[in-house]
Amino acid sequence: MAGGAMAPTGPMKVYNGVVTTYVITACIVAASGGALFGYDNGITGGVVSMPGFLQRFFPGVTQGDSDVSQSTDHPTNPFCQYNDQGLAWFTSSLFIAGAIAALPGAYLTRLKGRKFSMLMAGLLFDVGVIFLAAAYHISMLIIGRVLLGFAVALASVAVTLYNSEMAPAQIRGRLNQIFQIVLTLGVFVAQAINIGTAHIYPWGWRVSLALAGMPAIVLTFGGIFLPDTPNSLIERGYKEQGRKVLQDIRGTQDVDEEFSDICDACVEANKVQNPWKTILSRKYRPQLVLAAASTFFQQWTGINTIIFYAPQLFVSLGVGEGAALGATIVTGIVNHLATYVSFHVADKYGRRILFIEGGIQMTTCLIIIAIVLAQTGVGKDDHVNEPWVAWFVLVFVCIYIAAYAWSCKPTLLCTTWHVCALCVWAAPGILTCC
Repeated sequence: MAGGAMAPTGPMKVYNGVVTTYVITACIVAASGGALFGYDNGITGGVVSMPGFLQRFFPGVTQGDSDVSQSTDHPTNPFCQYNDQGLAWFTSSLFIAGAIAALPGAYLTRLKGRKFSMLMAGLLFDVGVIFLAAAYHISMLIIGRVLLGFAVALASVAVTLYNSEMAPAQIRGRLNQIFQIVLTLGVFVAQAINIGTAHIYPWGWRVSLALAGMPAIVLTFGGIFLPDTPNSLIERGYKEQGRKVLQDIRGTQDVDEEFSDICDACVEANKVQNPWKTILSRKYRPQLVLAAASTFFQQWTGINTIIFYAPQLFVSLGVGEGAALGATIVTGIVNHLATYVSFHVADKYGRRILFIEGGIQMTTCLIIIAIVLAQTGVGKDDHVNEPWVAWFVLVFVCIYIAAYAWSCKPTLLCTTWHVCALCVWAAPGILTCC
């Protein structure tokens, strides 16, 4: 499977070589795959609040006659305005497609290599962007979102493995987290773009969606020009090519020890024909539960809802559309900057402390926000909007996002693999994409 040829876990072994510009550049280009999901996450919330987009595809939302508002006595409730089945399919189809594509994506990454999978992810994303930007019917939107979901799943598996296998052991954690840093940067850039395109009525949403193709083009060129990882080449029988790439990325000809260890890891990995059957056995059940539970609860924190619907949240609290998009920019900046905390702290103090602190901080913020919204009557027909509520909520949303950015997401990418034995690494890798 996709993660089969990683070097064995255990005490960190330092090999000959230096941290070369070559390997740093390769990892940064590959990490552009993180911008695929990040940009889409940031852009979608703004797009679904643009009148031109809603009037063309979801007129019921702008007319206040959504499914819920038609069947209740509260047609003006702001929390029901976006309750439209078509709109729900538009936003969720990417995640459904990603979950479906994760398993075959992992097989493809092993059989054809990390480089090939990154190329396919970039191409699929570009085609999906064309469907979205040129859409004239909701079916084109759904097709585009499905293609984006396939691309994001493929990139999430391939890029994380690529960076792990290219990086020297002593900085592997940091180079792995470049994926998350680029992802959060993509969110911020998308939110900033929405500020400008929101004023281009009625087709500004097309510009927002079309610009998603930029990071995909970078990833596509990476898939063409970057070398595959030594691990992947050796695993697929190209030992001499693998040795040559290893020498290039380590900046030395003396790579015999690391080359030998990778070869041994490949032999052990290839002995396991079905890692899913193995990880379901009693011996590996604790690792399976930990990998699945951490991924499940990471998604259950509600971060995607916050990122997707931040503009609508602030509009429902009584601020104008421009101010709502501005508040969303603030959350994007916090999300990106807080990621650097994990980048510098995780390898030094460990991931467990970040998980514990982040969980407590996120839970506290959500409870405070819920109490304030309940006490001020937000969402009720007789509610009078008070501007201070929106800014109060913004502060605690930022604190919540900061905790998520330095705990759950960046540490999860490494933890789900590191808790599992070599022979079953593919399974937790797929779980992180689902």
